[in-house]
Amino acid sequence: MQNQVILGRTGISSPRNAFGALPIQRVDKEYAAKLLRKAYDAGFRFFDTARAYTDSEEKIGYALSGVRHDIIIATKTFPGTVEEFWNNLETSLRLMKTDYIDVYQFHTPAFCPRPGDESGLYDAALAAKKQGKIRFIGITNHRPHIAEEAARSGLYDTLQFPFSYLTDDRDTALVELCRENGVGFIAMKALSGGLITKSDAAYAWFARHDNVLPIWGIQREGELDEFIRYFDDPPVMDERIAAIIEKDRSELTGSFCRSCGYCMPCPADIRIFNCARMSQLIRRAPSDSFLGDEWREAMFNIENCTGCGQCESKCPYNLDIINLLKANLADYKDILAGRVSI
Repeated sequence: MQNQVILGRTGISSPRNAFGALPIQRVDKEYAAKLLRKAYDAGFRFFDTARAYTDSEEKIGYALSGVRHDIIIATKTFPGTVEEFWNNLETSLRLMKTDYIDVYQFHTPAFCPRPGDESGLYDAALAAKKQGKIRFIGITNHRPHIAEEAARSGLYDTLQFPFSYLTDDRDTALVELCRENGVGFIAMKALSGGLITKSDAAYAWFARHDNVLPIWGIQREGELDEFIRYFDDPPVMDERIAAIIEKDRSELTGSFCRSCGYCMPCPADIRIFNCARMSQLIRRAPSDSFLGDEWREAMFNIENCTGCGQCESKCPYNLDIINLLKANLADYKDILAGRVSI
């Protein structure tokens, strides 16, 4: 089928609609279950979550355990030790009411786990696979050099990495590297953390990358309904959508914050991964919430930045975060004072 994606050598086939379950940790259990069941009934079959997403796994188990063998579950472990690896795995299995996980991913490690290394993590994953508790070993990351190493290594069945029409040529080359090596490519931040507001444009663009499975972070029924429509009426690249993409690229590519969170925590408690992209967010989403007391306080806290540079040393995209924060605060003040319209 045109809208099916095969994840490399895993042979896993999924509609281009995959459910990103990070946002459902922000809604109550019954509403999350309603979303998950509606997604399944409409044709979603791939559900991506993580042990670190608070109660997301529990909600998946609550909503979908009855159709477990009809779906693909991908989750993530964020372990520091082999003991934590096993604890995370057993917890995920218990919460999702299953005895196996289809794709078990190392969650944004600072290195590429390998057999026999000091961490012992990859060997633990192999043992779990031998026991039948996981089917495929994956890895997620934001650091291009680690992602490239993983894609070349022959060790990983899938790679999850930020990918959208705002990303650059190196990211596109990574997609092709995965294709060449039989590695399934799962695209996180398919809407670039909310900066892309036209899901039809994103969906049409992804159709050009037939080996990429985008996961759409879904929190509201209206968001889900958009993607459900694409099962029967998938958007195609036409002049209108091409114009949207070109406009977004002209406004957003370059030094924009991807909201990966690697910069955190901040010693001055600045919410960097939101505040450093406020100028884009406030223009691309309903602005009322961003002008309220909570966000005013968060933005004005930028004035407490000491310039320590810890954030910049941890940013995988080498952004000039300190000046990016200052520029966003100056723009925010101009918006509040009415000197700039949005």
